[in-house]
Amino acid sequence: MASKIYALETARPKSTRKAVRPHKLRASLVPGTVLIILAGRFSGKRVVYLKNLEDSTLLVTGPFKVNGVPLRRVNSRFVIATKTKIDVSSLDLSRFDVPYFAREKKSKKSHKSEKDFFNEAGEKKEIKAERVNDQKIVDKSLIVEIKKTPMLKQYLASSFSLKHGDKPHAMVF
Repeated sequence: MASKIYALETARPKSTRKAVRPHKLRASLVPGTVLIILAGRFSGKRVVYLKNLEDSTLLVTGPFKVNGVPLRRVNSRFVIATKTKIDVSSLDLSRFDVPYFAREKKSKKSHKSEKDFFNEAGEKKEIKAERVNDQKIVDKSLIVEIKKTPMLKQYLASSFSLKHGDKPHAMVF
């Protein structure tokens, strides 16, 4: 009678190890391209793509003075690239990296008071002066480039939306 147990030599361990590959950007995502943000707080806003960060996110800005979008990271899956381009070669973007955008750790309180529960404390998140300064520097040089193209400032200030009957798959951005 044949044995139902197989020998160990015939059983091979599965190799399911996968190499970590860097995220590959779409060909349309080139620094200086105007993007449309599709999700999040600023969905529908048109922004200028500045550079790719180490964590596979895109560094974008409104500029803040034009449409209220600050320097921020955006996942490349949530943007549509347009054919409009702006020259961003003059900008110094070396200081903007992943740790620059990292959130500060909150101290955990063991006992929560009623004021915290009902949010009567009213603590407002303060923006660092360094970030405000950086935003002004980037905005100043971007607005100079934007003014070179007629109607570009109004284009960036307007938000993107779809009306009834619009076919996004047939649109050319």
